[in-house]
Amino acid sequence: MERSDVRDFLVTRRDRISPEQAGLPTFGGQRRVKGLRREEVAMLAGLSVDYYIRLERGNLRGASRQVLDALANALQLDDAERAHLHNLAAAQDPHPPRGARNAQPTHVRDSVQRALDAMDGAAAYVRNRRLDVIASNLLGRALYSPAFDELGPVPNLYRFTFLCDDSRTFFRDWDRLASDCVASLRLEVGRSPHDKGLSDLVGELSVHSPDFRTLWASQRVVQMKKGTKRYHHPAVGELELSFDGFDLVAEPCLRLNVYSPEPATTSAQNFALLATWAASREAVTNPLATNPQEDRHVEAAEVDHHPRAR
Repeated sequence: MERSDVRDFLVTRRDRISPEQAGLPTFGGQRRVKGLRREEVAMLAGLSVDYYIRLERGNLRGASRQVLDALANALQLDDAERAHLHNLAAAQDPHPPRGARNAQPTHVRDSVQRALDAMDGAAAYVRNRRLDVIASNLLGRALYSPAFDELGPVPNLYRFTFLCDDSRTFFRDWDRLASDCVASLRLEVGRSPHDKGLSDLVGELSVHSPDFRTLWASQRVVQMKKGTKRYHHPAVGELELSFDGFDLVAEPCLRLNVYSPEPATTSAQNFALLATWAASREAVTNPLATNPQEDRHVEAAEVDHHPRAR
């Protein structure tokens, strides 16, 4: 993890807090900074000014948990930002944990796939930290059919969001979702700083998407574990779905995402149409399959070589 990542994160967090928000007295006059001064953060955190300057320059090595928590309190960090700060400090460990550079999983155990297939009333998929959709049920593939059609059997939802024009129509709240996607990716990169696949993905998106570059520079971090998403699906129209994310305890790099509509709504009606459309589409594309999820295991090389987004 570059020291510039630490510096930019701390500076942007400091800039967003006014003295009034921090409970500090103001004496009028023109301030040269829009947020807190370095010495004000140091005072709030109970640190010397020199030590805080060292931290803000990107050197978190040796900072204790107590120091990081005090700094998080001074900067009024939320839970995701606090976790990110600790991840940034851990990334400066000269001896990263064994296995820290391992590639992301590219398939799930058969029992996980069977559980997905049994969820016939909700759209569900399993993704890794890089947001490769490595397993899904029938409704999950149907809901995200534009991504599967564009990027193949293991679509990467970061690439779909930023490199595929169809995503701006598919996601009704594209601006908000794109911002949350980037903030979630930054949290993942902080958690897995030695993951080359993640860093390569950031580089690819930075080169090909001006929107991604702008959002990445904001240093925002967020945990996307629940919420509501709105879609304009090309087959059934408008959908507003609640989603919940569940980390797989036995596979800490994987998360199950489940999507469902509120009962007795237009979205519920359209979701029922989606199920019918999905079944008919599956029958046409795979008429001989006894298990719609057969042969879903994909080698790692295939995951990293999707067709280039148009």
